[in-house]
Amino acid sequence: MFQPAVLLLVFLAPLLICCTATDKPMDCSDILQQKPKSRSGVYTVYPLGGAQVYCDMETLGGPWTVIQRRMDGSVNFYRGWDQYVHGFGDAKGEYWFGLEFMHKITARGKHELLVEIEDFEGNNTSARYSSFSVGENCDGYKLTVSGFTDGGAGDSLSGHNNMKFTTFDKDQDAWGNNCAKTYLGGFWYKACHYTNPNGIYRWGLDTTIHAIGMDWNTWKGADYSLKSISFKIRPAK
Repeated sequence: MFQPAVLLLVFLAPLLICCTATDKPMDCSDILQQKPKSRSGVYTVYPLGGAQVYCDMETLGGPWTVIQRRMDGSVNFYRGWDQYVHGFGDAKGEYWFGLEFMHKITARGKHELLVEIEDFEGNNTSARYSSFSVGENCDGYKLTVSGFTDGGAGDSLSGHNNMKFTTFDKDQDAWGNNCAKTYLGGFWYKACHYTNPNGIYRWGLDTTIHAIGMDWNTWKGADYSLKSISFKIRPAK
């Protein structure tokens, strides 16, 4: 027969496993809560399985989970649907965190978004949105964004609100053709874009082929490709 202590352990085992699982951080805000002295850098989070992400613990007080970052053109962002769903690149440099991860994190509660951009002349600016979320797969990972606050960049994202995500092999935009194929990226295109952060990495102003670079139209126009851009989210206070 089982001893009382053994019976208690058998009863508690599933609860202990459950508690251990929930201790795994879902995003950078969980990491900072668990370890308040955490600095900016690459961490492993568990919105599904483990995935590496860059945590910005400093800007505007942090903690920001960086879901997209371009900085040097080292990673090809002209990719298909499956890669945009699951993520690609290197959290130490350029990467896309993954639509499914973005959905899991933003489904936990209200999140805000910070977009930081830099040009090749050394100018830095930003745009901030008080509400940002990504829908689930069955809804095309629809973007919901609102509450724009101008940090100097102007609002190039609100025009993409309520759009599903489009890649060259999955067309969900509002245009007759495929925006991802035409503008060589993957994004919540409408018909087609006010910003193209996942477009081709180019070096500043280039009018050779219209609007295929990683642009933010309200700041530099459609033919100026930025030096860097990043999308960062955190739970709204």
